[in-house]
Amino acid sequence: MHSATRTTPSLPLSFVLPTRDRHARLLSTLDALGAFPPPSAGGEVVIADNDSAQPIRAPRTLANGLSVVVLVRPRNEGAAARNAGVRAASSPWIVMLDDDSHPDPGTDLDSLARSLAAREADTAAVMADIHLPALARRESGGLPEVFIGCGVAIRRDAFLRAGGYDHRFHYYAEEYDLAARLLLAGARVEFDPAFRVQHHKTDEGRDMNVILARLVRNTAWVTQRYAPEHERRADLRRIRTRYRAIACKERAEAGYAEGLRDLRRSIAFQRRTPMPVPIWDRFIGLTHAREALQAAFAARPFRTASIAEPGRNEWVVRRALDELGVRTIDPHADAEAIVIGTLSPGPMLDAAETLETSGRRVVSPWLVPGLAAPVVLHRATTTSAAA
Repeated sequence: MHSATRTTPSLPLSFVLPTRDRHARLLSTLDALGAFPPPSAGGEVVIADNDSAQPIRAPRTLANGLSVVVLVRPRNEGAAARNAGVRAASSPWIVMLDDDSHPDPGTDLDSLARSLAAREADTAAVMADIHLPALARRESGGLPEVFIGCGVAIRRDAFLRAGGYDHRFHYYAEEYDLAARLLLAGARVEFDPAFRVQHHKTDEGRDMNVILARLVRNTAWVTQRYAPEHERRADLRRIRTRYRAIACKERAEAGYAEGLRDLRRSIAFQRRTPMPVPIWDRFIGLTHAREALQAAFAARPFRTASIAEPGRNEWVVRRALDELGVRTIDPHADAEAIVIGTLSPGPMLDAAETLETSGRRVVSPWLVPGLAAPVVLHRATTTSAAA
């Protein structure tokens, strides 16, 4: 946790989560939250009920003394129901959860509260290291300065000044839109591997056609709104290509087609607020990839690299390598370094853990604070892999 936690006074925490028609799952999450020793300054849980068919039944107080407030929304607002939760919350920091996520059982909430209180004034959000216990891996999604809504602490006043979540997104990519507005306001988003959240993700209510329709539309909205003009068209093409491939894999071509139709109807109505290039580079992770790869190159130069575990914004990793003059090749055995090809924190950390026993030189595409070896170096087992 943040080093200043030892001397920084604690503060109350507000846990905000939306729910809809998942009563048993919600009660399980409340039981998990109630099992923690509370922050010494106290706290609360604010539930935003997205117009459930049956009224939410929740205790007024959890076993550990945290108070519980239920806000009944007049309609299903999706992620934007969190906005009402934040307005009703009283703490300066909001811990955003889903109705199936909660801090890791080993978490000291008082240490978390002190860690948040110690953050620099321009830190608007702190991302958690989100684990999926049922799948034995971390949560996908996000970028070095783009959080995931089921596990992030957000400064309340920064959230409200930014306008909260845009209700038009409903779900999917709404965090990218909010993170973009936070960065444009001069704020930073950080990742803290000591802040861990468990997400008990299920397929309940998940329709891949609906998901693909929203992903292709919403992600393109973000690009249309914030990409510098010289980047906008290329990024829109990448989005269509990425989600077309996912739709084919998931047999959700109909949803993808509907998303494209919706995008064509709506893209002209997205207000353009192009980011200055330095902020855009942070938003897409290019700044972080440059920093990490340049550090690895300075420590021990390499002329060739192979991309392993490609994922979110792989193209950014390749661009940073190209700027260094490093040629990307396959197979791995012929490359001087293996570079992890995703900028999403969860998959990147999973890949680092998987590859660190490979006997090869493995380089992470961004430097995660608090990790002992953000750039993983291993003595090569073959001459061709030596630097």
